[in-house]
Formats: sequence, C-alpha cells, structure tokens
Amino acid sequence: MKSVITLIFSTLIVCTSYAQPSERFISRHDYVEMWKDEAISQMVKYNIPASITLAQGMLESGNGNSALAKYAKNHFGIKCHGWDGPGIYKDDDKNDECFRKYNNAFESFEDHSKFLANRKRYQFLFSLDRTDYEAWAKGLRKAGYATNPKYANLLIELIETNALYQYDKMDIEIAQKETIKNNYETEHKLVLPPVKANTHNIFHHYKTKYILAQKGDTYYKIAKEFDMALWQLYNYNDCGATTKIKTGERIYLQPKKNKVKERIYSVQSGETLRSIAQEKGVKLKKLLKKNKLTLNDKLTVGQKLKLK
Repeated sequence: MKSVITLIFSTLIVCTSYAQPSERFISRHDYVEMWKDEAISQMVKYNIPASITLAQGMLESGNGNSALAKYAKNHFGIKCHGWDGPGIYKDDDKNDECFRKYNNAFESFEDHSKFLANRKRYQFLFSLDRTDYEAWAKGLRKAGYATNPKYANLLIELIETNALYQYDKMDIEIAQKETIKNNYETEHKLVLPPVKANTHNIFHHYKTKYILAQKGDTYYKIAKEFDMALWQLYNYNDCGATTKIKTGERIYLQPKKNKVKERIYSVQSGETLRSIAQEKGVKLKKLLKKNKLTLNDKLTVGQKLKLK
C-alpha cells in the first residue's frame, strides 16, 4: 500500500511539473521597453503623461508579472464597475471582487486612458501640464484611484528612479500616425470595421513561427495583432523602429535559430545580410559571426556564406 501511495505521489509531482511550466519574469527595464511606445501613443491620443501610464502599469501589475496581468491582461487593476465585458474575480479591498478582463494588454492600456478621460472625478487632471508628473500622481491619489495613502509617492519614485519622465516629451512616429488616423476618423465620422483577431496566416520555418508581410503592414500593427511588444518583433527580426517592411517578407514571431540545416548559401543579386538572415531563419548576429563579417561589408553575387 505504501508503495502504491508513493507511486501516485510521484506521478502527481511529474504531472504538476508539466502542467505548470515556469514563466519568464519581467523586470522593470523589460516592462518599460515593452510598453513605452504604447504609453506614448496613449499620451498623444488622450494627453495623459506616458510616465504616469507606465508607472501605474508597473505598480498595479508588478511589472506585468501579476496574475491579473497574465490571465486577464489587466495592467491597471481596473474593476468591473460600469463594465459589461468579461471579468475575473480575486480578493482586494473586499473578498472576491470583479476585475475587468481583456483580450490583450493593448486593450487594457486603451481602457485605462478612457477610464481617466471619461470620468468627472479625473477631469481636473487634464488641465495640468502634461510634463508635471508629480501633480498627476498626487491628483490620482486625491481623486481616489487607489486607497493606498502612499500611492502618489510610489508613482513618483517609479518615474524618477526609472527616468520615465523622458517619455512625456517624446512624440514618436507611431504616436503621430495614430493621432492623425484618429483625427481623420473623427473629422469624417468614419465607422471602421472591427479588426479581425488574426489577419495573417502563421507559418513555420525550422519550428519558428513567422508570417508573410502584407501591403500596409507595420511592426506596430503586427505587434497589436499578436499581442506582442514592439521590442520583441524588433529583436526577433534584427531591425528597429526605422526599418521598413517589404510586402511578402518573413516577419518572425519567435526568436530565429543560431544555425540551420543548410550549410552553405550562395548570395543572389540584390540580397543583403539581413534579407538572407530573414529568409533562412537564422539570427543576423550569428550569420555575421560565422562568416567573420560586419554589417558594413558588401556582398557579391555568388559569395558563399556559412549557415551552420
């Protein structure tokens, strides 16, 4: 009997280890990198300081590590009051309180902005200077956003120790385009069809997920569609904010491989080191290292490159 109990217990341990895989812990730095562009975009649309949005998200979601952020995509601890969407229940000021549940984190950021912009008790905040994060933090506490008496100080400390105030003065291309689009829609009273959950088919190359870029795609749109952070797409695709997407090119949704099965590749006309890395699904830095090249080196047609 003892041996049977031991066997069952061992089996439960094994099953639990597979059912609850470890998740990557998100640091403060990672959280800022993941969501600073979205915070700036929200700032341009609603005039809420990006530093405040980021600090609130960091504080309320534990840098995106809280159960509420992971399972409900709720980064701001907003409860279900006046909400007709899905909810998730957890203990807070009271037992078993309802919190709003979103399809993705981008919806949480948008709803947070609307939550502040559309409630009378927060209206006085919008008369404050957008760069006066201290006044905004104290105003949120005064308006009753949180019950913690130290809430304003906690926000201010996060903003100052992580230099979040720098984003209050930024006006990046992504945010500008979003503002232009929103202003145009308002002016012309456009009713746009809802965005489909997924407009791209997912393919696999050496078990790495990718999509084929469509006309009009941007990294920002793709990140929103697949509930990813821009820094992830930039990292997975060896690019940056100024990189243009070409129709038909592969956009990876996961990290590419360090090496692939194909050993040698012959350079074709018009190809670059990055385009080859994208086509073959290998990390650009690994391709450079294997071939002792730099990004400034020019390729010649027929040149042999090592892929493995």
